[in-house]
Amino acid sequence: MRLQIPASPAQSLLGKLIRAGLQAADPSHAIQRRVSRDGDILYVGRQRYDLRQFDRVVVVGAGKATARMAQALERVLGHRLDGGLVVVKKGHRASTRRITILEAGHPIPDRAGLKAAAELRKRVTDCGPRDLLFVLISGGASSLIPAPVSGVSLADKQTMTDDLLRSGATIQEINVVRKHLSAIKGGRLAESTRARIVALILSDVIGDDLTSIGSGPTAPDPSTFHDAITVLKRYRLWSIAPDSIRKHLLQGRRGGVAETPKPGAVRFRRVQHEIIGNNAQALAAVEEGARQAGLRTVLFSTPLIGEASQLGEAFALLARRVTAGKGVLRRPCCVAGGGETTVTVTGHGKGGRAQEFAVAAALEIAGLSNVWIAAVGTDGTDGPTDVAGAVVSGATAEQAEQKGVSLRRALVRHDTYAVLKTLKSHVMTGPTGTNVNDLYILLVL
Repeated sequence: MRLQIPASPAQSLLGKLIRAGLQAADPSHAIQRRVSRDGDILYVGRQRYDLRQFDRVVVVGAGKATARMAQALERVLGHRLDGGLVVVKKGHRASTRRITILEAGHPIPDRAGLKAAAELRKRVTDCGPRDLLFVLISGGASSLIPAPVSGVSLADKQTMTDDLLRSGATIQEINVVRKHLSAIKGGRLAESTRARIVALILSDVIGDDLTSIGSGPTAPDPSTFHDAITVLKRYRLWSIAPDSIRKHLLQGRRGGVAETPKPGAVRFRRVQHEIIGNNAQALAAVEEGARQAGLRTVLFSTPLIGEASQLGEAFALLARRVTAGKGVLRRPCCVAGGGETTVTVTGHGKGGRAQEFAVAAALEIAGLSNVWIAAVGTDGTDGPTDVAGAVVSGATAEQAEQKGVSLRRALVRHDTYAVLKTLKSHVMTGPTGTNVNDLYILLVL
């Protein structure tokens, strides 16, 4: 992983903290912590599997981090692995020997993903009751393996996904809709096979809700067709949704289409879910790194969930309190937070939630000395851009004025990428191989 951070007196320290957070969420290390083998005996968390009882061991999966997960699992299983297939975002490939890696589009599903999903489903349905099926899941899976229900086209799902992503809906709400338009999500992947399933999950959802991570392909789904319709109406998308989608959801609500499998279904008794990594682990590493650097350090008390610009302002207000001598924190200090904010997009600007968070924070800390705020997507890509996020300081607003660019206009237009590029404020990592939400770091030195 390459890590490029804007030049500043805090550059080295911020680099260490961001790198510590990303390394703590490394999927390869996470697999090694939770999965081990002693001859024919396989240990996954607290569960024990005698591989002699299985005819085959097969691996499937999808998500931005699953190539690295597959690499690590290959090393553990060795010759006992009979092959597999995982689907990753374009550019997130890794080298594997027995597991095939396919690339597909994200965040908007594409034809490569459609083809990959069909192949993945075939491998899963081919597994029998004496097969052990590993399912690797990480953030991005929902988009990477589109499997539209009968009557709904890929183009319809693309339209619906784009509208939902721009609406300001939470990932949980988006996935309620996705699950009721898919032949894979919402527990349907588990429903389609007789194999014993071990799901290894790198969580990109605050609270590690199994039904939301990757739209829960192996987890029972408590949501309903009625819930999916409610989400679309809440964000004023129902009237503009493709006819095929409205028809399917209405038919499902009437009972004309089978619901997703629910909690208590017998099928899930043969499924083990193991969370191998999450945002909390990354935050703990940032906290430890800051303490080792001699900083008074606290973690933000609640996950940062909601509109990115509003949360950027709120996070930055902490800096004003510290510099004014209010509250319990004193210089030098660090505040770290995690979460997954949203952006209700209007217009056609280019940016991402971390960049929007950073620009809003820059306006709030304008004029404060020795204050920096970093907002970073742990997967290395913030929205549809080539950057992970940004670092801003108390001098950012003045620098923008000197260069003749407007931070406020960028926020209004949701066009933060261009202004941050002009200011050379971007954080770049390239694909990190992991995905555990975003990291937010405040330094007051």
